[in-house]
Amino acid sequence: MKPAFFTALVLVGLGVIWGFLPCRGPRCSTNIKADNAAAATTQPATTPTTQAVPTDNAWRIYRGDSALRGVAPGAIPDKLKLRWRFKTGAAVRSSAVIGAGRVFIGSDDGNVYAIDLTSGKKVWSVKTEDAVEAPPTLAGKTVYVGSDDEKLYAIDAASGEVRWTYQTEGKIAGAANYVASSAGGLVLVGSYDGFLHCVRAADGKGVWKYKTDSYVNGGPAVGDGRIVFGGCDARLHVVAVADGGKIAAVDTGAYIAGSPALSGKYAFIGNYAGRLLCIRIGGGGKIVWKYGEGDQPFFSSPAVTKDRVVVGCRDKNLHCISRQNGKRLWTFATKGEVDSSPVICGGKVVFGSADGRLYVVRLSDGKGLWSYELGEAISSSPAVAGGIIVIGCDDGFVYAFGAEK
Repeated sequence: MKPAFFTALVLVGLGVIWGFLPCRGPRCSTNIKADNAAAATTQPATTPTTQAVPTDNAWRIYRGDSALRGVAPGAIPDKLKLRWRFKTGAAVRSSAVIGAGRVFIGSDDGNVYAIDLTSGKKVWSVKTEDAVEAPPTLAGKTVYVGSDDEKLYAIDAASGEVRWTYQTEGKIAGAANYVASSAGGLVLVGSYDGFLHCVRAADGKGVWKYKTDSYVNGGPAVGDGRIVFGGCDARLHVVAVADGGKIAAVDTGAYIAGSPALSGKYAFIGNYAGRLLCIRIGGGGKIVWKYGEGDQPFFSSPAVTKDRVVVGCRDKNLHCISRQNGKRLWTFATKGEVDSSPVICGGKVVFGSADGRLYVVRLSDGKGLWSYELGEAISSSPAVAGGIIVIGCDDGFVYAFGAEK
């Protein structure tokens, strides 16, 4: 995703990299429809709960909800207009969150920004000691965000006051997730130190750590008391929220840079070998189907509905796949790599591309509906709330689009 990411991977050693060979087994066409229906059960009172899909013009977490499904309520206007743009001091590869009338986003200039959603004016900024490529998470009145300076920050959303920091031993590139439990809120975040960290939201004290065999670049998805995340050790890890205990670790055949989408008993994740996988996370984990025959990596995180999976790829296409059997439904071609993670909203899909354009396409058939030239590559992913789209760009600006007035 970033030059530093590749540099770090080289340091693992060529022997390790060659160990991440693509899976060569046959594709499985197992029907998951019945299992998805059975998954809609009520959680016990003792099970940690996660943030719900926003319904109040908010997008509080990367990908929209704690399961990281990439689906926004409401609709995207048919005709969009630039509302405002906000200048930072360097490329914006972080992705925004929206809540309480504000946009929260990081920049490679080392700052976390709060921007007024209506006017695009700065409310506050917090300086870290390195680039902030991780997307923030807004939980209650606090913004949680990691930095390349190896720290997780808890920032008061209203004032910009730093409440606490938590030190890891590697940069934090992925979004944090938040879980409310009887013992208080928990913040979950991966790091290049190879651990998934569980931290108390109240004071930043560590609760537990789960060790992987390499860097953790993406963010964790959470549902039904389980945490699901990918690692550069090529595995999809399933961990218990309560104590960090291992539930499963599924070998995907190549390292994972993005974040999974979790829906019912299934996780959807792409890897560096150009495969998108549907993995049943119970019973020790099982690969249900694989999609992709090329060699271009998936760095984008998928968006998932009841019947479709949509994801960007470095083959310069947006792919739409049948959730049930992993068959291609359509592709939409751009002129650049698609690391930006798509968001589905009201029968439309919005995403950015390295060709410098923000796109809106129709979910049903992939027809292009609208695009806007930002000028430089877009690796940031859109935040969508109340008909407003917010996205960062490598030109150092944050952009907001809305309906024509």
